[in-house]
Amino acid sequence: MLSKVSSFRFRKRVLAVADAFIVVIAGLIINFIFYYFDIYLLVPEEMLAFYALSAFCCFTGMMLFGCYNKLWRYFNWKDYIDCAKGIIMGMAVTGLVMGQLRGYIALRYLTFHTLLAIVGVCGFRFIFKSSFLTLVAVGRNEVDKKRTMIIGAGRCCRVLLWEIFNEGASEDEVDAPSPIREFTPVCIIDDDRTKLGLRIKGVEVMGTTSDIVKLAKLHKIEQILFAIPSAPSKDRQAILLECSKTNLPVKIIPFFGQQLEEGHILGQIRDIKVEDLLGREPVKFDNADVRDFIADKVVMVTGGGGSIGSELVRQIAKYGPKQVIIVDIYENNAYDIQQELIMEYGNSLNLVTLIASVRDYFRMSQIFKKYKPDVVFHAAAHKHVPLMENSPMEAIKNNVIGTFNIGTLSLFNNVKKFVMISTDKAVNPTNVMGASKRCCEMIIQFLSQQKDSKTEFVTTRFGNVLGSNGSVIPLFKKQIEQGKPVTVTHPDIIRYFMTIPEAVSLVMEAASIAHGGEIFVLDMGQPVKIVSLAENLIRMYGKVPYKDVEIKFTGLRPGEKIKEELLMNEEGLQKTRNKLIFIGKQIEIDTDKFINELWTLKNAAAENEEGAAIRALHHIVPTFTTPEEFNRTQKMRAI
Repeated sequence: MLSKVSSFRFRKRVLAVADAFIVVIAGLIINFIFYYFDIYLLVPEEMLAFYALSAFCCFTGMMLFGCYNKLWRYFNWKDYIDCAKGIIMGMAVTGLVMGQLRGYIALRYLTFHTLLAIVGVCGFRFIFKSSFLTLVAVGRNEVDKKRTMIIGAGRCCRVLLWEIFNEGASEDEVDAPSPIREFTPVCIIDDDRTKLGLRIKGVEVMGTTSDIVKLAKLHKIEQILFAIPSAPSKDRQAILLECSKTNLPVKIIPFFGQQLEEGHILGQIRDIKVEDLLGREPVKFDNADVRDFIADKVVMVTGGGGSIGSELVRQIAKYGPKQVIIVDIYENNAYDIQQELIMEYGNSLNLVTLIASVRDYFRMSQIFKKYKPDVVFHAAAHKHVPLMENSPMEAIKNNVIGTFNIGTLSLFNNVKKFVMISTDKAVNPTNVMGASKRCCEMIIQFLSQQKDSKTEFVTTRFGNVLGSNGSVIPLFKKQIEQGKPVTVTHPDIIRYFMTIPEAVSLVMEAASIAHGGEIFVLDMGQPVKIVSLAENLIRMYGKVPYKDVEIKFTGLRPGEKIKEELLMNEEGLQKTRNKLIFIGKQIEIDTDKFINELWTLKNAAAENEEGAAIRALHHIVPTFTTPEEFNRTQKMRAI
């Protein structure tokens, strides 16, 4: 019953019927009063027509003024004025029509009828609003209301409290009870000391961020709401880390521009995400350049079903490509992204999904000749370090040989741009996966140096991607949710992180501004200690690290190094117009030597001669070292 009463459409119908009834009753009351004082009387023959017309016209007038478009529980004085305007318009039309039909209508009667109808309609709304709020409050579990600390006493906080106290939420937010509104604001935190003691909607600003832990304990806070959507990333990171010390759930209001100006932000509140703690501003990209680059082009994405490849396809589809070709060896992933795009775009997107391996030169050659891609994004690769240490031949065949196949086919088929997805593990690699990707970078630079080439070859390099296949975050979340210890390989291990959309946006912009031979590198801010990431994630679940959730150190995995890097010493740096994107200087490749060594590597991999293949990989990539040697060097530098 409560859910039916809570239905917005049901309440609109109730209001419409109630308004019509009130208008008719108001007319009858005025008619009776005028009859009693012998002032004026509607004859019975006129009553039905007059009251039916007045009810219809008043309903139409209020509808025109938007009186049925906003939830009445959030009505303010402006909305009551709109009701009055609608009734005045409706009664005026009624008077004109009836005057034309009978030649006369008592102005005094019409005036008093209008005034009483306004009082009745507005009074009914006010009483109905109060009664409904009481009914809903009784129907809800008051235990669910959580004592909440709000961080930030700015405009966002004011809008938020305005909505909480029933003065400005939108229809979509309140059609059904939302758990996020079922909290009690207890105190506000702000670092502007001039605001201390200030009350916003009755909620006091009690302290600064240094008081978060103390005030949370003192006032028995149950959850924290971060309400500074425009805070710089470094400030946001520092405040959220302070909030995490309370071991309370933290929710955040992301920046939604105009929505914040107009209110309607309750529905935007979400749980804090790990990327909120990275301490780096989101990377901004030039969509105009990307659109010019992608529009009306045939675009192929190898590994198009993977975490990076599928996001590439999603973003490419937005820019009006002539055709999108997904190539992947794993049919389940390819099918998933295919169906997602079909549901999103239907027949408006020319989509081709192919199951094929980049290792198969002749199969890929058929695809290139048939579809004639203008742009190729090469995301197909084996990227899991420990697994590739156990199966090094697969890393070499898939990464090195696959990249050579797709690169040379792009060259032979006059593809306009070829973009390879690389990794920070290619810098001073300590494992076969990283060395194979560094070899791929060298292949791309080798191809870019070929004379008379019509293809612009470019490499993009970035660190770990949050949420990607093999990322530590999904593993940590699963371990916490299942009540198991969180496993970290080493207490000192650090990594660079970025989100999948950021990584893909980097690839897209790099491709749009590339001229060939560049290695684009994203400045991803300060590296993150994995153990700190695990601790913060545990706190975000409202638990205490090492107490509620154990953290186990399992030791470095095969081929793993403590610290990843982004730039090789010999590459140097060149700025781009995007202050967070840099270009590494192209390294000259000794063509004859490189081809001979690559041929040796290919033959060893084809024969599955593991020892010979790894030796050949060391020759091609002279910076390829053992993790023990690299980690020992890092410790010596730290000393």
